[in-house]
Amino acid sequence: MTDHLPRVLYITGWMRSGSTLLGNLLNELPGVRHIGELHYLWRNGVLGAGTNSTCGCGAAVRDCPLWSDVLAAFAAGAPETAPEATARHLTMRQRALLRTRHTRTRLAESLGTAAPAPGVEELTGHTARIYRLLAERGAERLVVDGSKYPAEAAALLGRTDLDVRVLHIVRDPRATALSYRRGKEYIDPMSPARSTGYWTAFNLASELIGEAAVGRYLRIRHEDLSRAPGRTVTEVLRFAGLDDDSPVDDSGVVELGVNHTVTGNPDRLRRGTTTIRPDERWRTELGARDLVAATGISAPLLTRYGYPLLPGRARADSRPKATAAGAS
Repeated sequence: MTDHLPRVLYITGWMRSGSTLLGNLLNELPGVRHIGELHYLWRNGVLGAGTNSTCGCGAAVRDCPLWSDVLAAFAAGAPETAPEATARHLTMRQRALLRTRHTRTRLAESLGTAAPAPGVEELTGHTARIYRLLAERGAERLVVDGSKYPAEAAALLGRTDLDVRVLHIVRDPRATALSYRRGKEYIDPMSPARSTGYWTAFNLASELIGEAAVGRYLRIRHEDLSRAPGRTVTEVLRFAGLDDDSPVDDSGVVELGVNHTVTGNPDRLRRGTTTIRPDERWRTELGARDLVAATGISAPLLTRYGYPLLPGRARADSRPKATAAGAS
């Protein structure tokens, strides 16, 4: 049992921004668990209704030693309710209360300037209970949740039984546009205009948290993580309240072990030696029309995040490696 509030590092921002890699780096530290996208535990893990629902250890979530134990302990608190019924109910609550457009309202509730909407306390209460169960099972120092739902982060900030810190990761939207052009086995391709629209919405919503939760919010860039992983991870560790040395230095070479991530980029299943390098293929591989679309939609935020409006040539060290920081 832990004798303190469960500490949670909730990662937000748009997808394909490096959250999986960062979480797995933190997972190498004692007492820290990267749990992937906990938001999808109910739909993918319990109901098996989503895609990419294998645990990071390679087993189905309900067969994973860690998650089967956590879910059994969770169900023991409500033996009269079947896990599937609970999962369906919570999935419906998530859709109704935790969309990106709900972020401002959830923040107002967390700050006490608005009464909580029906269902918010129940929903975050169940999430908090999962965090506590994880804190008793190897995450006594930190739970890393890469769900990336700004409204969920906002709602969790209002809980007094958790120590929640929000990490906002941004990546050049033209890089994510290229990534989404290809799609992956668990998600369909997306046009640069659409992916950049989502990029803008998710990042603006995440910035609302930074304005409202001073001291509990940190923004980093994917590009800094890939070029100086040791320094960037150290910055994240200090923000999370940990004094450990970074598990990776600025050479970018690290050994990754087993993790228990719920859903997320399939790169989370990789093990062994990983080399972190910048991935700037978008500078040469993104077509002119797609480049204009992504740049035009994101222009107001590009300079704010330190990205150039006009792309230059790719850096000499930006060639992709076997496992690059370009994965989200």
